[in-house]
Amino acid sequence: MLHILQSTGGPASDDALRAMFAARKSVFVDLLKWDVPVLDDAYEVDQFDDVHATYLILAEPDGTHLGSTRLLQTTRPHILDSLYAMLCEEAPPRAVDIFDITRFCLDRRMTARERRAVRDTLVTTLVEHALAHGIRAYTAIAEIGWFQQILAFGWHCAPLGLPQMVDGAMLVALKIDVTTETPALLARAGITVPPAPRDERLAA
Repeated sequence: MLHILQSTGGPASDDALRAMFAARKSVFVDLLKWDVPVLDDAYEVDQFDDVHATYLILAEPDGTHLGSTRLLQTTRPHILDSLYAMLCEEAPPRAVDIFDITRFCLDRRMTARERRAVRDTLVTTLVEHALAHGIRAYTAIAEIGWFQQILAFGWHCAPLGLPQMVDGAMLVALKIDVTTETPALLARAGITVPPAPRDERLAA
């Protein structure tokens, strides 16, 4: 099941959101040791998890989290412009039809094959969501190894500046252009997945 949610309540106000925030804590805090806020010793939640964020969450029928990502409006404060603007050679892109991809999270409990399938589903969902909602581009920040994978997806993607070492990690700011040709470009790179049942709503 694919959940496309915006939260109108607290950060753990919905089962799908709760599972996502718990998975983010497991991956980003417990595994990767990021120094980010943790709520109730269970959920990774930061200042950008508010009513303006959109979440794409892939889950099992019983609600078990598989993978997720968060989209932030670039016309509002977001991670790239607020925390990592120095990664951009020019000012970070900002427009009503450009969104920032953040917290791309694959559940730790999956096998490598399952992670690949969930990753591909989230990537195709990002493109479908963009085409359905008039989003012409995404920005993001990635470690250099992940950036090389993103380039290999076949879509139109380019760095916004030179890679830089930040807190011990080599990071790259990037921009992905989305057009009606993008699904075919992904397919040529081997990223094709069947449509998933979806639940698109505001979460209480």
